[in-house]
Amino acid sequence: MDAALGPPEKMAERADDLTPMMRQYYELCRAYDDSLVLFQVGDFYETFCEAAERTARLLEIALTQREDSTGTYPMSGIPIDSAESYIETLLDAGYRVAVADQVQDPAETTGVVDRAVTRVVTPGTLTEDELLDGDDNNFVACLTRDPDRYGLALLDVSTGDFYATSARRAEAVADEVSRFAPAEAIVEPGVEDATSAVFDGDCMVSPYDPGAFDPDAAAGKVAAYFGSPDSLLAADAEIRACGALLAYAEYARGGADVGGSDADDGDADGTDAEGGAGDATADDRLDYLNHLTRYEPREYMLLDRVALASLELFERRTVHGDAGVTLLGVLDETACALGSRRLTDWLRRPLLDPERIDARLDAVEEWTHDVQARESARDLLRDVYDVERLVARISRGRANARDLRSLKATLDVVPELKAEMAGFESERLGELRERLDELSEVRDLIDRAVREDPPREITEGDVIKEGYDEELDDLRRTEREGKSWIDDLEASERERTGIDSLKVGHNSVHGYYIEVTNPNLDSVPDDYTRRQTLKNAERFYTPELKQREDEILRAESRADDLEHELFREVRATVADESERVQAVADALADLDALAALGEVAATRDYARPEIGGDGIAIERGRHPVVERTQDSFVPNDAALDSDERFAVVTGPNMSGKSTYMRQVALITVLAQVGSFVPAASARIEPVDRIFTRVGASDDIAGGRSTFMVEMTELAAILRDATDESLVLLDEVGRGTSTTDGLAIARAVTEHLHDEVGARTLFATHHHELTAVAEDLPEAVNLHFAADETGGDVTFDHEVRRGAATASYGVQVAREAGVPDSVVERARELLASEAGEAAAAASPASDASGRPASAASEPVSGSADPETGESAPRAVADGPEDELAARLREVDVATMTPLEAMNELAELKREVE
Repeated sequence: MDAALGPPEKMAERADDLTPMMRQYYELCRAYDDSLVLFQVGDFYETFCEAAERTARLLEIALTQREDSTGTYPMSGIPIDSAESYIETLLDAGYRVAVADQVQDPAETTGVVDRAVTRVVTPGTLTEDELLDGDDNNFVACLTRDPDRYGLALLDVSTGDFYATSARRAEAVADEVSRFAPAEAIVEPGVEDATSAVFDGDCMVSPYDPGAFDPDAAAGKVAAYFGSPDSLLAADAEIRACGALLAYAEYARGGADVGGSDADDGDADGTDAEGGAGDATADDRLDYLNHLTRYEPREYMLLDRVALASLELFERRTVHGDAGVTLLGVLDETACALGSRRLTDWLRRPLLDPERIDARLDAVEEWTHDVQARESARDLLRDVYDVERLVARISRGRANARDLRSLKATLDVVPELKAEMAGFESERLGELRERLDELSEVRDLIDRAVREDPPREITEGDVIKEGYDEELDDLRRTEREGKSWIDDLEASERERTGIDSLKVGHNSVHGYYIEVTNPNLDSVPDDYTRRQTLKNAERFYTPELKQREDEILRAESRADDLEHELFREVRATVADESERVQAVADALADLDALAALGEVAATRDYARPEIGGDGIAIERGRHPVVERTQDSFVPNDAALDSDERFAVVTGPNMSGKSTYMRQVALITVLAQVGSFVPAASARIEPVDRIFTRVGASDDIAGGRSTFMVEMTELAAILRDATDESLVLLDEVGRGTSTTDGLAIARAVTEHLHDEVGARTLFATHHHELTAVAEDLPEAVNLHFAADETGGDVTFDHEVRRGAATASYGVQVAREAGVPDSVVERARELLASEAGEAAAAASPASDASGRPASAASEPVSGSADPETGESAPRAVADGPEDELAARLREVDVATMTPLEAMNELAELKREVE
């Protein structure tokens, strides 16, 4: 985020001499010194001085000048009608934006028009559909700290979703943050040292008033919304986090009941310079926030940021292929935005309680079996609008007439949906059906009051239905009758005057007129009064036309005002029912998510998992994402129970090890979400956490090498894993020497097996590790085999018991496109190494005459399988021996094709 802007320095130098309008701008910049102020002047939002220079550069708009009695100022502006796209650019550039609207009608003001900040737009407090990223939640977070724990609160201002929790370590808080991926955070003073550890670079950390974190102020804020904070929250840090976050959301809302299509709506008092940007009034209250969910992290399976990325739950790690093919992308057959967000939340927090999991599975099973009900319900759910965001806009006074009609269309679905579910027997679906409040009085009110296809702007008329209000109907009738009389006036005046070219017209400046061209002026009657002179004509009015015009204008003006007032009353009445509407939205979200899981299960041959038992047992399991991207997929079994909790998985690159491990983890996640799984059958004992150490890359910004990143992640696994965890390890130790890597891999294997007892899949190219597994009582070797025919390698992607016998590294290099000459040279070198190894195993001298004792010494880079310690380097007796020794140090199995090609090219140059 850019540094605080503060008031313009050029204005600060002569603040006492500024014009009234520029004084307004200066004071708003001072009050909102952490934001870029967009200042309404007519149809534009303007910026001045330093802010104008920045916005002109960032938005690629013209930089002009404003000149007044006190001097000349740089100025740049954007049209109000297209402001949202420019605001989005400013947010992307790291700015917060304070929107200062005119809150008085210029026509009714003798002096300078009052302006007030009506909203502060930040990445985490967006409510505008144009700025929000699709249907996903958009959270703002708050972090606090007590001596013994951290408090965390997360709020989606656009939907009202509000969560709170706490943890003792910053790393644990970071894991919770990774679930929700907030766009913005505020941090209690004194906790800045933990900020970088908790929030990643995609989260803007914004400054905020330290007073909001005061324990009494925060507790009072929570109590004002939800009642006693001590009965809702478990720690003082949580209370301060929730209270400060509520204050921040109020601050971002601004002090005016205005904005969007309703820009002149409500009474705005803004924020005065003395009170500061953090002061909130009663009008700032967010009435749609009526539910705070406090949860314990251990109530759900924990998926930290590493696991989320490795398993590709929400985002692809690679840029190749279909970016939408993630686990969420596979599951998201939801019909509406409510269901899509709910499904995302379930994936963020898979369940641990078998009863809750089975309740979801029962519901999914009913949707799966009843095809007709499922298809009918999904058709109805497609007509459901994003009610959570609708009710937020309604409660904030920002909804237009179309929003109310959208709410009515959604509520119309409810009775039909309840009818489709009448025969369901599962407890969960029955409960959701009961929660579907039809809200008939709200539907009826909107239907009676608001036209079916109203305009977007509520101040333009034609919003309220005829028959809803008698006074409005009378005014509209007067307006229509007057306009009808004027429509007939042209024909009657032509007949009366004999002027065939006479016209009756209207413009916004002069009102209604009768236009007569100059050649016909002699025929103008005496009762015509001149209104306007044109080059070739004159415009007139008559006493009767003036009377009708006055009647029309009075009726039109009063009708517009009354219609606006009536709409606000209707909107306020609907807002009073926001809690009931949100309850319906919550039920619809669950129903849509469950129906989507039923659709996936029915159409993709998923099976219901059994929850409980001993460990994980999967029959003919499939990777839910990979199978969507391939024409065929080889299913595999998996078993991790009390007798075999640890599996060492070997096999060549590209044979399927990583896919196999990930599919076991993803099937586990799906089962605990309450979804059917891609398998013939599955039994899953819930796991408390999934750890992944699959692939690594340099952390250049953090100054950490690949190996350091790998070891940091590994340390977290060894520290936090339990006997109820699932651990995936892939090529641990690849970032260092073969000797060190094998030693680390062996030590990790023994620790997880002996000390932790976690269910573990450990993929490795260290074949020495398979011998270790054979000696561990609860470990098993698995491998993926390959078939080599004529130099070509074929992978069958089928897992088998036992250890792999070869790595086929050179063959994989050939498949990757390494030049044939390099591949052939690699074969020669490998054959040479194999011959020397055989000779070394003989008690006699080898073919070169080297003593057997020398030939049998261990090669540098290998390790004793029992101790893991490196053995001394073999004696080199000549150039060929030196080359052989070099080759022995190369671990072909763990090299990338490019690394193999470079190494072989270097060896080739040395022997030429």
